[in-house]
Amino acid sequence: MAGSLIKIDEEIVTSAVATITVGGANWDSSYDVYMVKVNNLTIDTNGQNPVIRFLDSSNNPVTSANYNWARKILKSDASFGNGNLQNATLDYFVNNGMNTTTGQSASGILYLFNFNNTGEYSFYTVEEINRHATGALQGLQGGGVLKLAAQHKGVEFGVTSGNYTGGSVVLYGLKK
Repeated sequence: MAGSLIKIDEEIVTSAVATITVGGANWDSSYDVYMVKVNNLTIDTNGQNPVIRFLDSSNNPVTSANYNWARKILKSDASFGNGNLQNATLDYFVNNGMNTTTGQSASGILYLFNFNNTGEYSFYTVEEINRHATGALQGLQGGGVLKLAAQHKGVEFGVTSGNYTGGSVVLYGLKK
């Protein structure tokens, strides 16, 4: 397995930005499966959620109501929960709002499938962990689909309001 992840693109947040994009102009269509590694994302506005959208073949985020997703929400301070939404315009990378308190950040892994197949829907799995706005640890595991049979060329991370202030996002191609 050594050498099976090939780095395609990396964005490191060093100043406030509203979105973080990996892929796009740097997209490499020679892979069937991609991995996105997210590390220590922080935000500048309390109670906001990091969100994801896919990039279309022109490198623009897909904002149409075609995202379907479901997840198990894992909480250290409460019972597990479930979340799902159909015909949404985005997916939440973090289930509940984050705060700006030191130590509150989000990390995770996404796997992307069918992104280069124009005859199939693009879908993904996600595993994420963060410190919730209350200070409790929580995470999620799930996945979703973008119900558009088209090529997609990456992922955009946004925030429901405000900016990212730190962290990194790396896109890898998974070599067979």
